[in-house]
Amino acid sequence: MSRVGKLPVKVTSGVKVNLTPTEIKFEGPKGKLQFPLPQEVTVTLENEELTVKPRDGFKKARAMYGTTRAILNNMMVGCSSGFTKELDIIGVGYRAAVKGRTLELNLGFSHPIEHELPAGIEAKVEKNTHLVLTGADKVLLGMVAAKIRSYRPPEPYQGKGVKYSDERIIRKQGKAAGAK
Repeated sequence: MSRVGKLPVKVTSGVKVNLTPTEIKFEGPKGKLQFPLPQEVTVTLENEELTVKPRDGFKKARAMYGTTRAILNNMMVGCSSGFTKELDIIGVGYRAAVKGRTLELNLGFSHPIEHELPAGIEAKVEKNTHLVLTGADKVLLGMVAAKIRSYRPPEPYQGKGVKYSDERIIRKQGKAAGAK
């Protein structure tokens, strides 16, 4: 049995939960999220707590109820307080700017990269090189941050590129010049 799956998800104040047999919807101050429930689990709402249980003892059901509980908890946190991802842009002439729903990135290519932000994700640029992404959906936020990082991943020799703020780049020593 899953240790994570056994824990109940507390419904925070200000978040409305609409539970049907096939899906669950969350609505809070940071946004609206919905999730189709897997057939292998049952979710109940009692005393402002969501509990997830497997329908039977099969392996797929035991695997899915811990995963479902973690997803529901992330959705509850996202609707109440939201999530943030921070990226740093390192390199001479590398910078970012937000223009409406478009993020414009200058990353050393011959043209600027224009990344359209999906609905529910907000971007803010500080000092032209520090990008803060916020949103209620943790999965979507992580995918957007990974896509932005993939345009110019950090390289190990000079450290240039787009990296997460808490990421540590292991630097390599360059080629030794003329050593005999």
